[in-house]
Amino acid sequence: MESPRQAESGSFNTNFFCLKLANNILLKKAAEDGSNTVISPFSFHLILSMIAAGSAGRTLEQLFRCLGSTSLEEMNSSASRMIDLALPVIDGRNGSAIGDPDLSFANGAWVAEGLKLKPYFQEILAGLYHAVAKEVDFANKAEQVVAEVNAWAETATRGLIKNLLTTEALEALTDNTALILANALYFKGTWAQLFDTSRTKTRVFHLSDGHKVHVPFMTSLGFQRYLYRSFAEFKILKLPYKSHHPAREFAMYFFLPDARDGLKDLLEMFKANPEYLNIRFDLVEEKIPDFWIPRFRFEFELEASEAMIQMGLDLPFDRMKAELTGMVYGSTGRRLFVKKVFHKCLIEVNEEGTEAAASTAVIIEMQQMQSMYPIASFVANHPFMFMIREDISGVVFFVGSVLNPLLNN
Repeated sequence: MESPRQAESGSFNTNFFCLKLANNILLKKAAEDGSNTVISPFSFHLILSMIAAGSAGRTLEQLFRCLGSTSLEEMNSSASRMIDLALPVIDGRNGSAIGDPDLSFANGAWVAEGLKLKPYFQEILAGLYHAVAKEVDFANKAEQVVAEVNAWAETATRGLIKNLLTTEALEALTDNTALILANALYFKGTWAQLFDTSRTKTRVFHLSDGHKVHVPFMTSLGFQRYLYRSFAEFKILKLPYKSHHPAREFAMYFFLPDARDGLKDLLEMFKANPEYLNIRFDLVEEKIPDFWIPRFRFEFELEASEAMIQMGLDLPFDRMKAELTGMVYGSTGRRLFVKKVFHKCLIEVNEEGTEAAASTAVIIEMQQMQSMYPIASFVANHPFMFMIREDISGVVFFVGSVLNPLLNN
């Protein structure tokens, strides 16, 4: 048996910080409570890029290190190419969208009354992220603002992400809140080879703790060939999505440990080597007579600030050291800092393909002169891993794990 090796991937990849962040959360949840998990490194990368565009000094340098950039120009160029990957390709002759999967990506900004965006930051929000900043009253209309952000995320994700901002977010909004920055990603892909629903059967799924559940499993005709490879202690299966655009090749990868309780070890390996999610695995086409994949649908949410701080991205969250100085006028000299990072994903995998969505919202607050508040946290994971990646660029859109396909059905 062999291990994956580094290979040519594409002109740019999802950066290691966001992949490692996702993997750390998967691993923590697998060890903690056995929950299914799905996270969007793509969404995290672009929300951090947006924060970096309004940062300076050591905070900007730390964000550059996490994002794998050395300058604003390089970071903005990478963000622009990533955003282009998540937008529909338009046929210049008739103006209609062409190719599968169906993708969309949107950004939003809500600014406190009395504050004004600085010109460069406003230009970046509007020009690169296509976000129009709206003035809102965080102090007196917090419930209305939360409802508005939630409605925006729900609309942008075709109804999949509901209640991105929860009670915890509502409690975090005060008269010191300066900004909410958010993004929303939608993905719907059809398998290049559809599964036959008449062949779907209920079979046993073995949980990590030794228990069993009965779930619907999808299969195909025995003569079909799949991209597959067996490595040391795990196997990889690739299922491509239907596509009519030569510059885009989306696929879903399944990482199956050989041992029934082997997911934790597999996640540990990816934690130590996050670049594995960016490489080509040199898969080969093979017939797989015994081929079964469970159907599943679940959603996952977390407040990610503590996870980011633990990984070394601490300065944006430090009310005494954060240098988010390029965002707004009108904060009367008070330092801005990131207070909360809310992330929510949903994924459904069935015989036709995959539908998934993600949304991330960042609450940015103005420093108070005296009191210091602790940073709250909430993080998440399951028996196989998966990711959704655009293979030509190497950008990872979703990473997740499934411990029990019946959860959150």
